[in-house]
Amino acid sequence: MNKIMVFGKPGGGKSTLSKKLSLHTGIKFHSLDLIEYSQNGQRVSTDAYHDKHQQLISGDNWIIDGFGTIDSFWQRIDAADTLIYIDLPYFIHYWWVGKRLLKSLRMKPEGWPEGSSMIKGTLASWKFLRLSPKFWNSDLMNSIRERAKNKTVYHHYFFYGLFKNSWLLSE
Repeated sequence: MNKIMVFGKPGGGKSTLSKKLSLHTGIKFHSLDLIEYSQNGQRVSTDAYHDKHQQLISGDNWIIDGFGTIDSFWQRIDAADTLIYIDLPYFIHYWWVGKRLLKSLRMKPEGWPEGSSMIKGTLASWKFLRLSPKFWNSDLMNSIRERAKNKTVYHHYFFYGLFKNSWLLSE
C-alpha cells in the first residue's frame, strides 16, 4: 500500500479518512481541491491542474483524495495500488456537506482551498450529489473493477474508523 486513491461523493469523509491513513502509514496526503483551486478560490487552468496531478501520481507513494477531472480520475486508478471508495447513504453525504458549512462559521475546514466560498462550495456539492446517481452506479464500479484487477479495492459503505465495515471488491 504505497499509492492510495480515496474517492467518493462530496461530504463522505474522504479527507478525514485520508488524514488518518496518512498518520498511520506515514504516506503524504494530497487533497485534489488544493491543486484544483488557486488561493483566490478560482479554478486553476486545466494544464496547470494536469501538470501538478501528473507530478503527484508519478511519485513513489501518496494518498490522494478527491475527484478532479474524469481523465485524472482514471489516471489515478491506473497509478494507484490501493483504491478506497467511500459510499455512504445519500442522506449522510447531504448532512455532512451541510455540517461542514455550519462548522465553517467557526473555522475554515482543513484542506479547503484558501479564498474559496463555503456557500458556493456547499451548493456545488449538493448539486453534484443530486446528479451523482447518474455517475456513481454499477457501470462505474464495473469499470473500476476491470481497471483494478491487480489492486486492492475497498468499498466503504459506512466507516466508524480506519477500514472498519468495509469489504474488498478485488480478489
